[in-house]
Amino acid sequence: MVLSCKFRRGVTPAHQNLLHELHGAAGDARMKELPTPTFDLSPRALPRGSLHSQTGFAPCPLVAPEPAKGIEVAWARHLDEVREAQRLRHEVFAGEMGAILSNAVPGHDVDLFDDFCEHLLVRDAESRQVIGTYRVLTPAQARRVGSTYSDTEFDLTRLRTVRERMVELGRSCVHRDHRHGGVIMALWGALAEFMVRNQLDVMIGCASIPMNWQGPQGLVGGGHAAASIWRQVREKHLASIEFHVRPRLPLPIEQLDDTLDVEPPALIKGYLRLGAKVLGPPAWDPDFNAADLPMMMRIADLPSRYRRHFLGA
Repeated sequence: MVLSCKFRRGVTPAHQNLLHELHGAAGDARMKELPTPTFDLSPRALPRGSLHSQTGFAPCPLVAPEPAKGIEVAWARHLDEVREAQRLRHEVFAGEMGAILSNAVPGHDVDLFDDFCEHLLVRDAESRQVIGTYRVLTPAQARRVGSTYSDTEFDLTRLRTVRERMVELGRSCVHRDHRHGGVIMALWGALAEFMVRNQLDVMIGCASIPMNWQGPQGLVGGGHAAASIWRQVREKHLASIEFHVRPRLPLPIEQLDDTLDVEPPALIKGYLRLGAKVLGPPAWDPDFNAADLPMMMRIADLPSRYRRHFLGA
């Protein structure tokens, strides 16, 4: 996905400070994994296609941060709303990034996981346009479809002990005219509430680095940036061995220059500051022409400052 951290009216100074710390220098990144669900998940406001029980619902005392002014966050409740998300995804992934997508529905990014996911929509409150979207695959729905998207890129055998508490976040993107901090803060706050309310505590996904990475240091092509970023994150952010996974189509690290001083995409830096861990070396995704890092974030690993902001704890 392509997200940037430009601040606009409606983002408070506190949000600006937090975003600056999370992201560092502004930059673009695609993360087909860590997206983010909605605010009021109650028996009256269950997402489309949800398998969450409507009885015995345990109220959660946390209060999610308010989204920036002019932004609304909600779950898609019918196919027309899902189609809006898929059109935006096609516009960003195919139109901006040149990804090779299925043409099952022309002008839409559609895959087999969509029918099993819950789709988060971020709208501009005035125009009602969908300006951001994320999809969430819950453990129950992953069992129904038979796997997660990440399973198609990585051998996730070592994650079997956490699958019952694990959601997969993916296909996240934001419209080019709305890539500012307010959207990101709203999404992360919504995701935190979703996880706690549903008694889930592990998030996984594929954090993507374009093979031709345009970072602060300029354009670095041929996958050398991805190899160098893998070297950096492996040294400080590698998960413990019991969570290591293996790529099914590995990026050929040994054939690439991994000594370059390049910065990771801004969104990857943000997730690392939130306590996320990298689970192993990157896979190559030829359809998106990107290297995908397997990442995992656990609620228990959220640093205290962000725990207070997103969870009020």
